[in-house]
Amino acid sequence: MKKLSLSFLLLAFILPSLEAQDAGFKIPEQSSRSSRQAAATGAGPVNAGAAVLSSMDVLDTTQIIASGDTISIRILEDRREALQQQVAVTGEVQAPYVGLVTARGKTCRDLAFTIKKELEKNFFQHATVVIAIDKINPEDAIKTREQELDFYVMFGIVAKQGKYDLPANEDISISQAILRAGGFAQFANKEKVKIIRKTPQGNKTILVNVDGIMRQGDLEKDVFIRKDDVIIVEEKTVNF
Repeated sequence: MKKLSLSFLLLAFILPSLEAQDAGFKIPEQSSRSSRQAAATGAGPVNAGAAVLSSMDVLDTTQIIASGDTISIRILEDRREALQQQVAVTGEVQAPYVGLVTARGKTCRDLAFTIKKELEKNFFQHATVVIAIDKINPEDAIKTREQELDFYVMFGIVAKQGKYDLPANEDISISQAILRAGGFAQFANKEKVKIIRKTPQGNKTILVNVDGIMRQGDLEKDVFIRKDDVIIVEEKTVNF
């Protein structure tokens, strides 16, 4: 019993001594700061990423993805490691199998279901897509999230219909908008693409021969897209 008491006394004496001699010595403690708080300030560890997620039910539905953020994407059925990349200035990321997808302005859950829908069209019978924001861009985080994003809408015979962000710092032409949508689908009327534009006098319809722009280089007819434009690619009429 005396020997046991002596051992406790020695430990009580040695531990404070070690802590005093070694500036790097400290008793481990649980940090109270969350990984998302650290990421928001641009310092410290970021969240674990898509590599540790196994269900779409747990995906973030609050944090909005912005240009410059670093995100990771993983398709569980693909059995590959998570793909990590930075969101481009235009707001797009490269999704496995799918290609360019608009990420800016979406939550991780929104983006995951967008990619899931595309994957299940041609590549997987059932796709489980998990996405995480690994690092928030500290320079643009507040500015990008506070300003309202401009957009245009693409309908009709193109590979990917939907709502597309309109970058504030660059012009997007009608031919570029078609390419962003994955190009024309089969039987698209490439010579009469409609742009429905809001004006003080009401809606205005602009017809553009995009086939002439792409194949013949009629660049002067490559109309620039504006905020709230609706682009409609109709099906080509076939006469028998």
